[in-house]
Amino acid sequence: MNPIALIWLQFVLCAGLIGFAGVRLSRYGDAIAAHTGLSRNWVGLILLATVTSLPELVTGLSAVTVAAAPDIAVGDVLGSCVFNLSILALIDILYRQDKLYKQVSTGHLVSAGFGVILLAGAGLALVLGGRGMMPAIGHVSLASVLLLGAYLVAMRTLYVTEQRHQVRTEVTERPGMTLKLALMGYGMASMVIVGAGIWLPIIGVELARLMGWQHSFVGTLFIAVATSVPELATTWGAVRIGALDMAVGNLLGSNLFDVLILAIDDVAYVKGSIYAQVSPVHAATAAVACLMSGIVIVSLASRPTRRVAHVASWSSLALLALYLLNATIQYWHG
Repeated sequence: MNPIALIWLQFVLCAGLIGFAGVRLSRYGDAIAAHTGLSRNWVGLILLATVTSLPELVTGLSAVTVAAAPDIAVGDVLGSCVFNLSILALIDILYRQDKLYKQVSTGHLVSAGFGVILLAGAGLALVLGGRGMMPAIGHVSLASVLLLGAYLVAMRTLYVTEQRHQVRTEVTERPGMTLKLALMGYGMASMVIVGAGIWLPIIGVELARLMGWQHSFVGTLFIAVATSVPELATTWGAVRIGALDMAVGNLLGSNLFDVLILAIDDVAYVKGSIYAQVSPVHAATAAVACLMSGIVIVSLASRPTRRVAHVASWSSLALLALYLLNATIQYWHG
């Protein structure tokens, strides 16, 4: 078989495995929420977001160790953040029962706000690290320590906020599985995602070589889309069962965890600070992700109800436009 056709076939197969497991996660997560009494917002933010971000974690660690491709690791993390927010726009377009931002809880404002803080911090680390202006502790950049601290503060704040305004999940029908079965299924789906995530960066390096593309371009667009398939599948699965808060919480929580993965990748990359070893174009992706997060915050606060040309709210169209802008920047560079 033609080597190019073979590598694309492997890429599609890997993305398909991740997508299949991601669909199952939403159903297992909803069942866990029903059995434990946790809110769907909290399940989406913590339980689903952590596991659907496992491909980014495993892919990043594999990229900086096995594949020796830090640009793929950073591009995957930041590209996934941009893609996750564009998924929010797709939900708004496809969900026709009511207006998305009218339905979801305003509690997502906190996680979206922390998303801006973490992404801005990551962008600043890339700019300063590329110029050799960021101090380090051994081979680990000080920026990674600060990002870890900010993530822990975010989780603590979100937990306190959730406890303060917790509304017990209303279950219209009993879940079709026991808690034990839901937890076992959750674990099995997670294992499939981890296995595919280890394989993905190796495919990405070979894809970049065969196509003559930059690692930053492959990581930000192709690898990021593949590792975000669980978010896409899980989010759409949550929307189909009416769990909109779980869907939005999954996307915003995934972005928080993705930035934490950037700090973890820096620790695993023993050749020095990862921020100093990658293309400066990643800072543009971080800036676009910040802009998109800001639009989400405005939408959650103002709750737009009108659709432009009966398609989607202005905010969703702006999110899609920014995604295309970042894709264009990456294409020109890579």
